[in-house]
Amino acid sequence: MKTTIQEQDGKMVAILEGSLDTSVAAETEKAMSPLNDVGGKDIIIDCTGLEYISSAGLRIFLGILQNAEEKGGHVFIRNINEKVRNIFDITGFSNIFEFV
Repeated sequence: MKTTIQEQDGKMVAILEGSLDTSVAAETEKAMSPLNDVGGKDIIIDCTGLEYISSAGLRIFLGILQNAEEKGGHVFIRNINEKVRNIFDITGFSNIFEFV
């Protein structure tokens, strides 16, 4: 699992590549922790290279969303593939996140 954090057009962007499952969740959560320090900025989670997400990965996404909302920011998910989107749909996370 590879995680890259960068700023683009005043937004923080997390680019995920690989499978986000329980075995890499702690490492990925640590890699995404800078997103918790961006008060008021919008966050984009780019899932172009994300092949799979488990409940542990969904928990990380939810934590980022809750933290961003507390600070007045928004979280958007972009370029999600059909397999990962199906997991969001089944778990109800499609109703929680905004997709661009």
